[in-house]
Amino acid sequence: MSTTVAVTGATGFIGKHIVGNLLSRGFRVRALTRTPQSSTDDNLVWIQGSLEDQASLWELVRGATCVVHCAGQVRGSSQDTFTQCNVNGSVGLMQAARLSGSCKRFLFLSSLAARHPQLSWYARSKFVAERELISMAVGMSLGIFRPTAVYGPGDKELKPVFDWLLRGVLPRLGSPEAKLSFLHVSDLAEAVSQWLVADVPETQTCELCDGVQGGYNWLRLKAIGSAVRGGPVRLLGVPLPALKFFADVSMLWNRLARTEPMLTHSKIRELTHQDWSASNTSLSETIHWFPEVSLERALRERLF
Repeated sequence: MSTTVAVTGATGFIGKHIVGNLLSRGFRVRALTRTPQSSTDDNLVWIQGSLEDQASLWELVRGATCVVHCAGQVRGSSQDTFTQCNVNGSVGLMQAARLSGSCKRFLFLSSLAARHPQLSWYARSKFVAERELISMAVGMSLGIFRPTAVYGPGDKELKPVFDWLLRGVLPRLGSPEAKLSFLHVSDLAEAVSQWLVADVPETQTCELCDGVQGGYNWLRLKAIGSAVRGGPVRLLGVPLPALKFFADVSMLWNRLARTEPMLTHSKIRELTHQDWSASNTSLSETIHWFPEVSLERALRERLF
């Protein structure tokens, strides 16, 4: 296969798995990086730059038939922080892809959070980016993936939760009946590669999850954890006032450290939302992709 794919976010948790899957399937990859990288694979070329540097974006997409836009801002203390990267960066990349004259497919890794843009700064930025890309995608196929909570080797956000679960403690955010869904990063990476070779419509927005019937809630997670560890699991509800206090501390600490926080009052609204269920039906029908790793399998085989 001689197809060249330009990838952003290639050094991140999800991006690394996407690049690995693309290379395993014979794609040539041009990957954006802020810091110098080296590669022993002739099919992987690193392009130093950033989403803020239009010249590096033009170099990234030069000769690429497809673009996979995985880079994104997930931490921030204001709407502007998320907008600068997730919206403006996406628009700049699409502009470069259109001007390249070679790009036929553009895949944007959005988020299930974009389904409810009112919940958080992050959710709104992803939703606005989707709208902007749809308005700009002329002469190419645009795919918008909305994956749910992604986990797997290299993940730093959900791993501690699963580690505690297998020790017998599960911290709960929101209602015990809240609907949840998950997706293993290997299944997401496979979906990306499959979308690049399948017959796809001009524009399509799809949700992605592990396809487990009925999804999950906190009580089901507790039961799965108990079955896997062969012992009881204690479900501990985290009160909303405590979450807000932790968010205040996080904001203050990160302000002093001059870094961006993950936990904010904006993020809490997203984390405690009542319904994060998802469906793979649309995407599976389009590209014949079916996830293979359920959460129970991942916990049993330690695939995280």
